[in-house]
Amino acid sequence: MNRQITKARLRKEISNMTLSLVHFKTDWSGACQIISPVYEELAKSYKGTANFFSIDVEKEKGVDADFGVTEYPTILFFRNGQIIDHVIGLTPKNVLITKIKNALSITN
Repeated sequence: MNRQITKARLRKEISNMTLSLVHFKTDWSGACQIISPVYEELAKSYKGTANFFSIDVEKEKGVDADFGVTEYPTILFFRNGQIIDHVIGLTPKNVLITKIKNALSITN
């Protein structure tokens, strides 16, 4: 399931071997509002296989700059605390699925 996360918890949550996706979003962005239900659906579909988190960049000041995020929505894919892939803006569900499958196939 998709969980809201704070800046303080983010580094700990993404630092393990499990694939973690983090949705950087704002409440005012129409694109974030459109992609959020798709992200929620994918979080349910990949429950137990990957971790899904969302972070509100307006509530968690500076977290976007920490990861070089300048556009919303941005979804970063992490493994072992390292960014292994990303998407920016409105991304079709099939593209997200392909990226998730590719990221899951990467072994460290």
